[in-house]
Amino acid sequence: MFYQLLKYVFLGPPLRLLFRPRIEGIDHIPDDGAAIVAGNHLSFSDHFLMPVILPRRITFLAKSEYFTGRGLRGRLTAAFFRGAGQIPVDRSGGKASQGALRSGLAVLRKGRLLGVYPEGTRSHDGRLYKGRTGVAAMALRARVPVVPCAMVGTFEIQPPGRSMPRIRPVTIRFGEPLDFSRFVGLSDERLALRAVTDEIMYAILRLSGQEYVDQYATEAKKADQARRSGRPLR
Repeated sequence: MFYQLLKYVFLGPPLRLLFRPRIEGIDHIPDDGAAIVAGNHLSFSDHFLMPVILPRRITFLAKSEYFTGRGLRGRLTAAFFRGAGQIPVDRSGGKASQGALRSGLAVLRKGRLLGVYPEGTRSHDGRLYKGRTGVAAMALRARVPVVPCAMVGTFEIQPPGRSMPRIRPVTIRFGEPLDFSRFVGLSDERLALRAVTDEIMYAILRLSGQEYVDQYATEAKKADQARRSGRPLR
C-alpha cells in the first residue's frame, strides 16, 4: 500500500511533472515473470525516477547506509526505502556479498522484477565503470533475462554531493532483454560470470553513450580522492 501511495500519489506525479522523463523501450520490460533490470548509476535520483515510470513494481538491492541515516533527511530516506520494499545490502564483500546474492535470488524466485546497479556504487564523474559479477551470478542461477537500462541526464541534475536536484528533463532508456541460457550451469565459473557481466555492461554502454572505464568505480573514486588530496594511493 505504501509503495502504491508513493508511486501514484506522493512521488510519481511531482517527479513526472518536474523532470518530464522521456521513456524509451518500455516494451522491453516483461509484463510478468522474474527479470533483472540492470542499469547505470549516476545519481541518488535514479532510485526514485526509474520505479515511478515502470508499469510493474521493482525491488532494488540498496546499500545498507540508506537504511541507517541520521537526522531528518536520513530518517526520511530510510523510511522511503523500507516502505518501498527495497532490500538493504552490505557492500563490504565476502560473506556480505553472498547475503546480497541470496536476497536478490529470493526476489526473483517470487517472479518479481529485481533492480541492480552492476557498478556497485554511483559514478563520481559520469563515466560508466566495470561491472561487478553479482548480477551475472543471479541471472544464471535464477535463469532469468536481464534488461539493460540507461539513465541519461540524472548526473547533470544531481551529481554525487549535491543534495537538491536541478530541474531538467531526463531520459530513461531500456534495451532488449539479454538471454544467457547458453551459460546455464556455469554460475560458479569466474570466466563465465565475467563474460556475462561484460555483455550486460556493453549493452548499458550502447544505451547510455557514456565513456567506459575498465576499472571498478570504488577503486577509481579512491584514486581520484588521493590525487585531489595529494596523498599516495595505498
